[in-house]
Amino acid sequence: MCKQPKQEQTTKTDWMAALRREARGLVRELDAKPGARRLFEGRIRQDDYVHYLVQTYQYVRWSTGFLKDSGERMKQEGQHTALADLLIQKAGEESGHEKWLLADLKNLGWTQEQVENASVCSAVRAYVEWNRFTTLSGVPTAFLGTAYVLEYLSVERAPGAVDRLIADSGIPNIHKAVTFLRGHGNADGDHVAELEAVLGQLESPEEQAALLLSAQTTRALFPSFFQEP
Repeated sequence: MCKQPKQEQTTKTDWMAALRREARGLVRELDAKPGARRLFEGRIRQDDYVHYLVQTYQYVRWSTGFLKDSGERMKQEGQHTALADLLIQKAGEESGHEKWLLADLKNLGWTQEQVENASVCSAVRAYVEWNRFTTLSGVPTAFLGTAYVLEYLSVERAPGAVDRLIADSGIPNIHKAVTFLRGHGNADGDHVAELEAVLGQLESPEEQAALLLSAQTTRALFPSFFQEP
């Protein structure tokens, strides 16, 4: 009986370690992908940077609803009040991120109408369909697996990308078109710590597995958001 608490802690540590591995794996895969690496190194061409921002806008505009719907569904089902509040809070943050992206693209010559009517790449469509399914039919906490790996990525790569883009890219008005990257890099360190503190309290194997699956799915899809030569 004395050993049971230790076993519970080991299980919690194991699943959170698996989630962190997915986040680190996403960073490694993007570092190895030429399109993403050019962004991180500040060498990306303007049309490729615009493509990245447009595709990012397309998935962020859907993420707002997924976060809100997941949080509201959890509240209706009486599950994890703190997590439900966190999801709804993040829905408000994502709405602000849409505005950052539109402002960045405006400074690169794109109107809001052009952005909203732009074609959506297959990876973003798959991302949207996957998260629509998990929001409506799956485990409502699952979307936080996606949120975790993307916020971890922002902490690791966004600040350096901003500095290098401004210094080296040569893109006109680039200093006015890094609001999204700068905002993520500045804020997501706290967001990652906040998510870890809350997610570490999840004890349901079903929820843990759903979070990991969403993280893995995002890791598989996100590299294709970047345009390659």
